[in-house]
Amino acid sequence: MTAFALALPFSAATRRTVAAALLTAAVGLQFSTAQAQDGPQLNLQRVELTAGMHRIDAQVAATPQERQTGLMHRKEMPQHEGMLFVFEQPAQQCFWMKNTLLPLTAAFVDDDGTIVNLADMKPQTLDSHCSAKPVRYVLEMNQGWFAKKNIKAGAKLGGALFSRK
Repeated sequence: MTAFALALPFSAATRRTVAAALLTAAVGLQFSTAQAQDGPQLNLQRVELTAGMHRIDAQVAATPQERQTGLMHRKEMPQHEGMLFVFEQPAQQCFWMKNTLLPLTAAFVDDDGTIVNLADMKPQTLDSHCSAKPVRYVLEMNQGWFAKKNIKAGAKLGGALFSRK
């Protein structure tokens, strides 16, 4: 914040009151911007995936900022929804649950849609959950979604993303 002088034809007391009001408004604007960044990201692109006969409406986290924020600060997520993290190149991907309120299961997914491994993750922990081999995709769903549908490592996800080569 830069300092400034009010050159108005008002008394010193009035100028101080106006300056204080402007400063309060500027600080309030900075605070609300910071709060918005600390909230859940809601306007991401979506992609439809399938796991056997089950449909998944997945939000796509493709930029570094989107991937870093992920599902942080969400209080709920519909059962058929998830978040698909897309990376530029296959690599060992590791996830944690900082500021994440929902219990999740991460599916580490190969380029062809094959689930390499699954990891249940507890909310608000810093434990690292990693792919068993280099992958480009990670799909997070509510914890228990894969188990309830009997989807395990080796199962294949479907969707336009996995068909491309």
